[in-house]
Amino acid sequence: MLPVFDEEESLPPLRDALVPVLTELGRTWEVIFVNDGSVDGSAAVLDGFAAEEPRLKVIHFRRNFGQTAALAAGFEAAVGDVVIALDADLQNDPADIPAVLAKLDEGYDVVAGWRKHRKDALLSVTLPSRMGNWLIGRVTGVRLHDYGCTLKAFRSELLADIRLYGEMHRYLPVFAHLAGGRIAELPVRHHARRWGRSKYSVWKTFRVLLDLLTVHFLAGYATKPLYFFGRMTFASWIASAGCVGWAAYRKLADGEFVKDQPIFLLGIFFATVGLQLLVFGLLAELMMRTYYESQGRPIYFVRSRRNLPAPERQR
Repeated sequence: MLPVFDEEESLPPLRDALVPVLTELGRTWEVIFVNDGSVDGSAAVLDGFAAEEPRLKVIHFRRNFGQTAALAAGFEAAVGDVVIALDADLQNDPADIPAVLAKLDEGYDVVAGWRKHRKDALLSVTLPSRMGNWLIGRVTGVRLHDYGCTLKAFRSELLADIRLYGEMHRYLPVFAHLAGGRIAELPVRHHARRWGRSKYSVWKTFRVLLDLLTVHFLAGYATKPLYFFGRMTFASWIASAGCVGWAAYRKLADGEFVKDQPIFLLGIFFATVGLQLLVFGLLAELMMRTYYESQGRPIYFVRSRRNLPAPERQR
């Protein structure tokens, strides 16, 4: 599936490169284009594709919702056992699809492309991307060279339990890892952009870092948020005890009145903050339990079953 935003010129050569590759695979295939509110002629080009070839399918958004929403819509519409995401700007090469599938067939659940030799601007795109990839790997423990590469292959059963928001699409390998998925990385080709303009911006990098905070929280505390707030509560109360203890020492050793010591007020402040954090943790715990129970979502992921019927999936 391919998210599309203002790629009118790239679409015909993309189709001409993509269809022969998929045909030569000897597998059943479909291509889902998700038009993310394009304002150029992309919609008309895509409708022409769909009229000529039934296996080329199109979803038109009412407006631009972003790449994460486009990928989520494509994943939702896909019916195959394997879903491959690909950029529509021809910077990813459709000729890499057979290699990605072959890697997936080795027993992996996710195969992530690695644009080892990127053709983007070094200072404004490549360097910030490398720094972000390093940081994501450090925070999540899932170390990949290129989280931003759209070319990835997934087993669809893994995607059924993942919901995407914000700029979360680049964290799909992390979510797959949390679900017990086996992840591999494969160097892929990367071409310079020939038409249109890049959708990358420094603000997008900042949004990605903000989403990293959410991912870190979900990875460690999604089912036990009280532990997260409990740690901060404990730290606040330790700080409070230290401040009050120092004020008491000054009173006993130097005879200085407690009311004249600002550090005593700081101790009260830390004690109050700790109490508030504890209450936040309890509320978060109740909210998460309500979420899982009301949605019927499990707190575990099953790889396979034997002599048991597969449960109905909630999509």
